[in-house]
Amino acid sequence: MVLLSQDEARFPMVPTLSRTLGVKGHRPHVGTQDCKDLLYVFAVVNLVTAALHSTTLESPKDAKHKTGQSKTARMQEAFAAHLRHVGRVYPRDKHPRVVLLIDNAPWHTGRALKEALADNPHLELKRLPSYSPMLNPIERFWKVLRRRATHNRLFDTLADLKRSVRNSLSYFQTVRGRIKTLIAKCYTGQK
Repeated sequence: MVLLSQDEARFPMVPTLSRTLGVKGHRPHVGTQDCKDLLYVFAVVNLVTAALHSTTLESPKDAKHKTGQSKTARMQEAFAAHLRHVGRVYPRDKHPRVVLLIDNAPWHTGRALKEALADNPHLELKRLPSYSPMLNPIERFWKVLRRRATHNRLFDTLADLKRSVRNSLSYFQTVRGRIKTLIAKCYTGQK
């Protein structure tokens, strides 16, 4: 059995502000802009090996007008595509049972999800209780990823944001020890 923690994170184009070091007497400056574009990242982390697998979905502010679909419908299709990706990474012949911990997001239901699970019957979803992100180990990873990829940074385009997030995801795929430490803290109750 393979146990995976699955979640998605939303990365806005607007900078996320946090504490930073600076030269004494000079206030650091981070610009801002009025942009509603978002980048969604779907990711799973293997709770034993700390392997990280992710997919992204760009969501420009006018996506509904371009595609004719609601946000929930777009997210359901993207989540189903992500599950198919997980099914390819963990094939049934090598991994007869793959359990994914998920929350109760509206896009974790629907026709697209049922079709993806029918294509990959070895994938099994276990829902966490409502309003309990502290039970999902990948939530700690999102905090560290945001700090590395987006804090105190203004992106000119959605492509720049995507590049920064992908570079940080690539980095974390190479340092599994850091991910194991984050996962361990989830189960020991440390902050």
